[in-house]
Amino acid sequence: MRRIVSLATPIVLVAGPVLAASGPFFSLNNTNFVVLIAFVLFVGVLVYLKVPGMVGGLLDARAEAIKSELDEARSLREEAQLLLASYERKQKEVAAQSADIVTHAKSEAEAAAQQAHVALNESIARRLAAAVDQIASAEVAAVKEVQDRAVSVAIAAARDVIAASMSAKDGGALIDDAIADVAQKLH
Repeated sequence: MRRIVSLATPIVLVAGPVLAASGPFFSLNNTNFVVLIAFVLFVGVLVYLKVPGMVGGLLDARAEAIKSELDEARSLREEAQLLLASYERKQKEVAAQSADIVTHAKSEAEAAAQQAHVALNESIARRLAAAVDQIASAEVAAVKEVQDRAVSVAIAAARDVIAASMSAKDGGALIDDAIADVAQKLH
């Protein structure tokens, strides 16, 4: 049925000009009739050689190739979207890691600054204590030096006073008393 419709369609389209021609239609002198016969023979040869089937097969093959290309393009697109999502996820992970690294570095820097501050305070305290010790020992040394000098001055003054007021006999008696005193303390 479909073949009859496909063959009848060109005949109906051609029938309009045929009816408009003058003279008998079914005559070889009528060019419209001759063209109609040639056209029908041409369509018949095409149908006999199965050209519409071959053209349909070629069109079907081309449609199938286009469909496979579309499927492949769709799968490539999906693969690209998955890859893009993977890279975006990795980018977010790297951004989070870099933020963690920056936060960790800041906290380490703050801890190092606090340690340095504590160490500086301890160093200042040690130096201050050392300075206080040096001042105390310098005071002790100065007091000792003043005492030693005072003793030296007192001894010299006592020697001068004793030498001026003492005779030789008193000096001998003092020496004898000192020797006896030393002997008593040693034994």
